[in-house]
Amino acid sequence: MPKETVEALVEGGKASAAPPLGPALGPMGVNIGQVVADINNKTGNFKGMQVPVKVTIDTDTKEFEISVGTPPAAELIKKEANIKKAASNPLEHIADLRIEQIIKIAKMKEDSLTGKDLKARVREIIGTCNSMGVKVEKKHGTEALRDVDQGKYDKQIKEEKTELTAEELKEIEEEKKKMQEELAKRREEFLDKAKAILKEMEGQENREIRKRLEEEEIPLPVINEVAPEEKEEGASGQKPETGKPAEKSDAKPAEGKAEKKPK
Repeated sequence: MPKETVEALVEGGKASAAPPLGPALGPMGVNIGQVVADINNKTGNFKGMQVPVKVTIDTDTKEFEISVGTPPAAELIKKEANIKKAASNPLEHIADLRIEQIIKIAKMKEDSLTGKDLKARVREIIGTCNSMGVKVEKKHGTEALRDVDQGKYDKQIKEEKTELTAEELKEIEEEKKKMQEELAKRREEFLDKAKAILKEMEGQENREIRKRLEEEEIPLPVINEVAPEEKEEGASGQKPETGKPAEKSDAKPAEGKAEKKPK
């Protein structure tokens, strides 16, 4: 029985007959509506996340099987932390997760992580949190990893504890709100400092201004906001660094060399 496989990345619970699934399934002769319905049923728990799915089709009988992978670890972290995106700077913390949530994600990604046991896989997930600006147990990722290595969470890991109480979930949300308010406050402080430097260096080249902002440890997103990098001179007629229009030459054609007109 020959079989064909269609693989796609779909939003959990929101697959449709539109691309990429529809055009790929069309030539297979299967009931696309039924395939889509089954995919949405299987991926409903991953709403808001991109989920890898595989549809294996028997080309003779038109019967099909659907296998669903798990979203990337970063997507699962964002869902658990209730955030839309990672921090632009991993040194800035925008959310906090408990070890139970880390264990939950590590168990969901068991087949795709390299760790030989749950503890090693927990370490991998904490590493991803660290790169996204997400704390673990109110600590920077490196501190949380040290705690894991020292056996602080061995009991929870051994019991594979993944549930939190309503009170713990509420506390996490309150901590996230405080972190985001602090982040917004710090951003405004950096923005005010950057604007003061811009005023002080008015008229100087953009590259010198950016260099000074970097020396003052202004975050890159703020630097790009107040002093965007400028494109090299090209079709736009812009000079690099200054952002001023390229100067037109005042030179006149040499005498006796009139311009040739096209025939």
